[in-house]
Amino acid sequence: MFQRTSSTNIRFVVFALVSVFLIAVDPHQSHLKFLRTLLTTLVYPIQYVVNIPIEITEWGSTTLVTHSTLLKENERLKQERLLLSRKLQRYIVLETENRRLRKLLESSFKINDKVLVAELIGVELQTFRKQVVINKGLREGAYEGQPIVGSTGIMGQIIHVGPFSSTVLLITDPNHALPVQINRNGLRAIAVGTGNNNKLLLEHLPNTADILVGDLIITSGLARRFPSGYPVGKIKKIAYIPGEAFAKVTIEPSAQLSQLREVLMVWPNEKADEINKYLDDLTTKFRQ
Repeated sequence: MFQRTSSTNIRFVVFALVSVFLIAVDPHQSHLKFLRTLLTTLVYPIQYVVNIPIEITEWGSTTLVTHSTLLKENERLKQERLLLSRKLQRYIVLETENRRLRKLLESSFKINDKVLVAELIGVELQTFRKQVVINKGLREGAYEGQPIVGSTGIMGQIIHVGPFSSTVLLITDPNHALPVQINRNGLRAIAVGTGNNNKLLLEHLPNTADILVGDLIITSGLARRFPSGYPVGKIKKIAYIPGEAFAKVTIEPSAQLSQLREVLMVWPNEKADEINKYLDDLTTKFRQ
């Protein structure tokens, strides 16, 4: 067709007419369908080979972008996990603190005295000195000898008061003595500390006393330091020593002295008027 002869123009016109004819006839007839299928099959390898560089380029670009995106996403998720882990730990602490405060509030409803929640800010670590420091002092009306209780029982009493904090002597301190009575029969005794947070001793109980393991020990209200009826502990062990007039009785304290974080400062009813007057005078001084 493309040879340089005199009949080139004629052949071009002939082929053009044939092409136009085929174009016009083919949509309405299926005679050339087999030919097109054959040509498509023959041309496909060439198309596939020509398209390979484009597909490689697209695959490489997608892979690199996806890898970079995954790295960024992974880094973001790591940061979020750390933040969520920190928040979860804080939520666990708050949940535990909330449970402790609920127990304290339930205890305050039961004792029907004026109370104030205080937190421990210091602990005496010596073996035979059982003292703690709380974050309430003269500003809140604390006074020496004031009873301090936990959610489950008597904890101790204040022995020193400062403007912003107070020192509490625990009932397990060897220098502490507490007038108590057996709740079952009203039998009176003295509970003294041993230096062990899980142990008190009952004194002045004769061998013939009506006492049983498991008896609840409560404050008797004598000496007007601790109000009556507060749980102190339960009798854990009774030992009768030959030749001794008194039994050796061991008490397990009701308050978990080694685990307390919050405590209740108690103003017994007989002290209410005195404390209110003290607070009013203190408020007046601060205003002046």
